[in-house]
Amino acid sequence: MTIHDSHPFAQPPEQRDQARRLRGRLGGAVSLWTTGEAAARAGLTVSSLMVAPGDPARVLALVDPDSDLADVVRIGVPCVVQLLAWEHRDLAEMFAGTAPAPGGPFAHAPFVDTAWGPRLATASTWAGVRVESLRDIGWSTEVCAVIEEITLGEEHQPLEHRRGRWHRPE
Repeated sequence: MTIHDSHPFAQPPEQRDQARRLRGRLGGAVSLWTTGEAAARAGLTVSSLMVAPGDPARVLALVDPDSDLADVVRIGVPCVVQLLAWEHRDLAEMFAGTAPAPGGPFAHAPFVDTAWGPRLATASTWAGVRVESLRDIGWSTEVCAVIEEITLGEEHQPLEHRRGRWHRPE
């Protein structure tokens, strides 16, 4: 096995999509969106998201339209949005489809069933949401979900993503 200091199949910087490169410089917290029950579970690592305060508050995310999550998310579908910590970085890769996950990504961590779907048992901060609207925007699907419940836990080393890499807060 050869260890590379960069992705061996990445395009050179001058050939990469400039808007995607700009988005990568914004950085942000990494979330895991999950939904479903038993064998019909789906999930996706999402770092392109924002919270819109209001009554009710909403969370908006840009989701890969080719993902397993996009295949099952429809208006009215409940989901769990959990913020990941540094310890979850391997799981984040599995749900992103960039690391092997024998048995599927849900087999690699404990999940608790909730009214909104499976919640990562070790996620201290999470929200139960219900999809309100979907629209195609750019190369993504924008998911707008109403927040129905929020649990805010201690924030120990949140997982952040910037310029294609995980960052460990100091």
